[in-house]
Amino acid sequence: MTYPILEAYGYRYLDAGPVTDLPPVVLLHGLLGEVSNWTPTVDALAAHDYRVLAPVIPLDSLPLTQTNMQGVVEYVRGFTEHLGLTTMVLAGNSMGGQVALLYALNHPESVVALVLSGSSGIYEVETGTTTFRRQDRNFIRERAAVTFYDPVHVTDELVEKSYELANDRNRALRILKLARSSQAESLSDHLGQIEVPTQLIWGRDDRITPPDVAVAFQRSLPNADLHFIDQCGHAPMMERPADFNPLMLSFLREINGTAVLAPSGDTS
Repeated sequence: MTYPILEAYGYRYLDAGPVTDLPPVVLLHGLLGEVSNWTPTVDALAAHDYRVLAPVIPLDSLPLTQTNMQGVVEYVRGFTEHLGLTTMVLAGNSMGGQVALLYALNHPESVVALVLSGSSGIYEVETGTTTFRRQDRNFIRERAAVTFYDPVHVTDELVEKSYELANDRNRALRILKLARSSQAESLSDHLGQIEVPTQLIWGRDDRITPPDVAVAFQRSLPNADLHFIDQCGHAPMMERPADFNPLMLSFLREINGTAVLAPSGDTS
């Protein structure tokens, strides 16, 4: 379903599902992603009575002094503080996963669990940032196709949004600056400090953060489980939600010690 984007305290965000005693789930999109990437997951979690929050992170319009990984982490921190969240589950895809990891390192008292998918923070093979060195739509389509196993997900709408971004110098400059900051902010030496339960859900055909990156995360994080999804690329929650969502729901039930909740609809 379509969710309204709310505005409060200078932040824009999605807020779905009931407020309960369980920690809310905060979903973080990637560098070229958006809140709608998580729509099937929002449907599934809200249907199982989890509160779900997804901030619209203005990665292409942050002040230049804040256009770096730590700046993005503090933006998300400001969002969670203004909404009064004291504990939460953080879930992130691609650079959103790296933001979640940095948040857990900076504010460990607030994070009860992590769900990471195609996370940055160790290394990437393809960042997609060369998209902004060319203004040809066909080239942009080819670069965007690297994200997915099935190119059907590279829609005309996605290509047009990337094309507009590539032709806006100020926005493209910020995306390139963030991409470079992400590459420079290696977490390999710090992952052992993150002790919260962590679920890694990875596309087996991810060409941006390939399977060996997932294995490296599993080995470095003290309390991590890894699940691969076949015929799936860099964004499993978009490409294979029917596989991704049950894995995430099972993990949430385990960490919360809750019984299986009856969904209000078949959205898993």
